[in-house]
Amino acid sequence: MAQDVERAEGLSQEELVRLVVDFFHRTMVHHTLWFAEVEHQMGMAKALELLGAVWEKSGAIQMKRLSEAFGFEIENGVPKALAAMPKEKLLLLLADLGRNWLAGDGVWFQAVEASYGIWDAKRCNDSCWARFSPFEAWSIRRFLGLPENPGLPGLKKALGFRLYAGINVQSIVEEGPASLLFRMDNCRVQAARKKKGLEDYPCKSGGLVEYRTFAGQIDPRIRTACIACPPDAHPDDWFCAWRFTL
Repeated sequence: MAQDVERAEGLSQEELVRLVVDFFHRTMVHHTLWFAEVEHQMGMAKALELLGAVWEKSGAIQMKRLSEAFGFEIENGVPKALAAMPKEKLLLLLADLGRNWLAGDGVWFQAVEASYGIWDAKRCNDSCWARFSPFEAWSIRRFLGLPENPGLPGLKKALGFRLYAGINVQSIVEEGPASLLFRMDNCRVQAARKKKGLEDYPCKSGGLVEYRTFAGQIDPRIRTACIACPPDAHPDDWFCAWRFTL
């Protein structure tokens, strides 16, 4: 890029396109930083409450402007082309979005690990899950319209709508009215390591944060116990297992 350019008008076509993409990135990061700071100042519960109101208003504003810029129609708050997409393609898109999310998570981990080592990467990873997991549970609760304190039936339903659900293989066993056993039968990350002849990634510390905060956000009465999670030994037919009790 030319160093003497002072305004966007002086950029080439290719540079302008790159700047547009960069603006998208800045907007996403700014949105996230707002949430992070409100969570820091006011706590997670209030931050999530405000996020609900902010996203409804902000999302509608951004969608309207994007539709005007790109010339697509909006139907019920979403792009009409997306609404007209066949169910099979929508399910494939969900899986692709899940894989993109997981890839982004891995890129962040590897970037920190390459510069500062695996333990700093694990520390950042676990802290990230402490915020993302309750957010995802909150988002799923809103999407499904789950009532307050939906118990184990609500948790079982919510687990099927996580970003992980479409890219990993998981199973749930109802052990009784007050106990639920969740197993990650095939994990993309661990399966990829196994294929390369590597040992399991020791994800237990992150998993304890992830599953406890997810379940607690769905219903604070739910307690989470780890059956096994790497580096724990586990059978060949699953990588980690968790028991949720009411």
